Amino acid sequence: MRVQLPADWKAVLAEELKQPYFHKLSEFVDKERAEHQVFPPEEDVFNAFQLTPYKSVKVLLLGQDPYHEEGQAHGLCFSVKPGVPLPASLVNIFKELHNDLGCKIPNNGYLVPWAKQGVMLLNAVLTVRAHKANSHKNKGWEKFTDSVIHALNERERPLVFLLWGTYAQKKIKWIDTQRHRIVTAAHPSPLSSKKFLGSRCFSAVNRALEELGETPINWQLPDL
Repeated sequence: MRVQLPADWKAVLAEELKQPYFHKLSEFVDKERAEHQVFPPEEDVFNAFQLTPYKSVKVLLLGQDPYHEEGQAHGLCFSVKPGVPLPASLVNIFKELHNDLGCKIPNNGYLVPWAKQGVMLLNAVLTVRAHKANSHKNKGWEKFTDSVIHALNERERPLVFLLWGTYAQKKIKWIDTQRHRIVTAAHPSPLSSKKFLGSRCFSAVNRALEELGETPINWQLPDL
């Protein structure tokens, strides 16, 4: 597996990349790609790191597993490429943005403008076998992405952790809540959307950023 990390993240995660588990993970992903279709494409796996430099992260939004259908996953949690129909979770995210901040619902689910403003869109697991949800779970990705959370927690400049659902909220134990801000809500998937809708988590993130002396995020996505 080609680890396409930019220089800043490579330096921060250098020790992690040398660990035996990461070599095993890399071999596993290579074998999967040789025998099956794997999403996202290899060049997109580390997009969350490419688009949001370590020092620029203002918000960490943690997802779980990449989308596993054709053409959806491109290395950013919850995001799909332009022209791809919106997955149900993203429909609910846009509904809440509209209700919370009055954002117009865009004609695409391409969340790159958020990433470029400092919203790191990180999945806990970075690859998946086509049409098989959670097929790359417990292979080492979680250990790697946990190390990203640790690295951000240790950073001098504080940030906001936006944690949706129980899985993401389990990470709070590693976050220094005295320095950083945490915003929680239910997961936006249809299973828990009744609790997610009305959470006003986006305005809460912007308030937290202002408390930290940071510029709020412009959550409005352009039509493409």
